[in-house]
Amino acid sequence: MSKMPALFIGHGSPMNALERNDFTEAWRAFGEHLPRPRALLVVSAHWYFGATAVTAMPRPRTIHDFYGFPQQLFDFDYPAPGDPDLAGEIVELVKPQWVGLDIDQWGLDHGTWSILTHLYPDADIPVVQLSINALRPLEYHLDLAARLDALRERGVMVVASGNVVHNLGRLQWGQADLAYDWARRFDDAVAAQLADQPGDLLRLTGHADYDLAVPTPDHFVPLLYIAGLAAAENSKPELLVRGHTMGSISMACYGLGAQLELRKNAHCAAMLPEGVPPDQTNM
Repeated sequence: MSKMPALFIGHGSPMNALERNDFTEAWRAFGEHLPRPRALLVVSAHWYFGATAVTAMPRPRTIHDFYGFPQQLFDFDYPAPGDPDLAGEIVELVKPQWVGLDIDQWGLDHGTWSILTHLYPDADIPVVQLSINALRPLEYHLDLAARLDALRERGVMVVASGNVVHNLGRLQWGQADLAYDWARRFDDAVAAQLADQPGDLLRLTGHADYDLAVPTPDHFVPLLYIAGLAAAENSKPELLVRGHTMGSISMACYGLGAQLELRKNAHCAAMLPEGVPPDQTNM
């Protein structure tokens, strides 16, 4: 079996679950044209707490972890099956790092289902979600990602869901295409670092705009999983989608092993950054 692609999706607002826009159309194209995985391992910004755990229930619930949105969003359900066997496989794979099996506490939060409803709208691919351990240093997540890389050779697609830039305190509601200068600068710096040395992504914690772009680490940490996977296989993430919304949120998406597959289809290729030759391998 060839190695499964891995994705980082800039997920933005929960409302993207219900909307059809340029970003959600791109996510739909990814799901339609990338190889179909055996299962999905999702690292979401919204399961951020003091332990490393993986969902291990056969039927994970849909979690509505937000407030102030329309009732239609609270009624939304993504009934994908879980995969307890995969959860156990992850526990063994990352040893001596410890990962707990969550059989009844969490489920699929909106960082997961708001993108999967576009990637795989039939909800027929098993999904497990990995928590972000808030008590560990950022370097821990790069290392854990490298340990997870072997899953991609076993038919598992790793999907990280967060945002390169995510500052809710600076949002400009109703300005869907706005991007602050500092948000663009940090987004550009991340793109440049991933294209050069993804394993050194944490150098950007010293960037002049880091504190504004990453006031809390929860949405940034998922990007470390793509960087760690890339470093493990000595490759570089492929920039798939760029964009900003409401001033202080980056919607950038990155992939590993995805770009060539997507460029086989004109609809997908039109969504990728201009000027990237179709035969670029980023290896």
